[in-house]
Amino acid sequence: MNTTILVQNNKYSSGKWTYKDFTWCLSLFGTAVGAGVLFLPIKAGAGGFWPLVILALIAAPMTWFAHKSLARFVLSAKQPESDITDTVEEHFGKTGANLITFAYFFAIYPIVLIYGVGITNTVDSFLVHQLALPSIPRWLLSGVLILTMTCGVVFGKNLMLKATSLMVYPLVLILLALSVYLIPDWNTSMMEVQPDWSGMPMIIWLAIPLIVFSFNHSPIISQFTKEQRLTYGDDAAQKTDMITGGAAFMLMAFVMFFVFSVVLSLSPEQLAIAKAQNISVLSYLANEHDSALISYLGPIVAFAAITSSYFGHFLGAHEGLVGLIKSRSNMAVNTIEKASLIFIVLTTWIVAIINPSILGMIETMGAPMIAAILFIMPVYAMRRVGAMKTLRTSVPVQIFTVICGLAAITSVICGAL
Repeated sequence: MNTTILVQNNKYSSGKWTYKDFTWCLSLFGTAVGAGVLFLPIKAGAGGFWPLVILALIAAPMTWFAHKSLARFVLSAKQPESDITDTVEEHFGKTGANLITFAYFFAIYPIVLIYGVGITNTVDSFLVHQLALPSIPRWLLSGVLILTMTCGVVFGKNLMLKATSLMVYPLVLILLALSVYLIPDWNTSMMEVQPDWSGMPMIIWLAIPLIVFSFNHSPIISQFTKEQRLTYGDDAAQKTDMITGGAAFMLMAFVMFFVFSVVLSLSPEQLAIAKAQNISVLSYLANEHDSALISYLGPIVAFAAITSSYFGHFLGAHEGLVGLIKSRSNMAVNTIEKASLIFIVLTTWIVAIINPSILGMIETMGAPMIAAILFIMPVYAMRRVGAMKTLRTSVPVQIFTVICGLAAITSVICGAL
């Protein structure tokens, strides 16, 4: 396809904002806003107010530099229609493509497990605290919830995808409303905690994986980048930089406002209790507040956020596992798909019954693989692949991106010691 003709026929300059750019910005933003945001205040606020301020300052550039580097990586493919898998195979061969597919599956699959635990705890807390009903046996509750959500994906995939895409924006508005609603409850208890400046780097280091997880919108970057290249040709990098930057700063403004509002309305002891109960911050607020609005709206928002995230990640994990097995097996595709489906459902159910720490799972299983693909791989390609010579970001940006990626990966090792 002649991208030069497309650019000439396009009435918009790549350097100007358009309404379509704004809708893409919202799409990137909506992809990132999911269940991870509901657990971010618990971890980010655990170290006190001032480490949270520092995390807020680095969240936007960290998110922007990583996602714009990944977009530039996709732009480096020879064919405008190439997605991230095609680009990896072009630059690193089939072996590299298999490695990336493997890493991508293990970046998504743990998130499905996390949501299995999260949805069970959210519904159980709602039944016990808001509806004053007895707790349903965990094996039964988790099984019914996971099977119901999975049936929604398997038998109504298109309907579920439309529903979840429509669900994002009401969720955003409700979370914004809750952030404003909590302002009268703001107190100085968090700011009164004397910061341990010597231990500050360690606190920030250990919180970076959750920032990576909560602000991640890499699953949509490939499709987004392809459209920009087909529209703007060789000028697409300028456009992808603009839109990923806009999404990153929208995330920083909205998500961090929510985090600060929640943290300032609670005490350090309350955040510790929420972590111990292994529930989202909205479920904890619902259990603590006398307000009927918070009591019922909080769990509903948490349920909707976890459910919408489960659908997309389940599809990604299933497709990834099918792809991994197909490349190493001669089994019929239909058999592989059914076996993969059963494996993911059973393991998600088992983990939901065991009820491990959600924050611990995010930090040890979800964030490191995301960081490897999102932060490390594009910068490595910039240094090693000739096609990326004109698409390299500046050296300081590359260094900052790699440091953040390595911090997300190595903090897992530190946290385990």
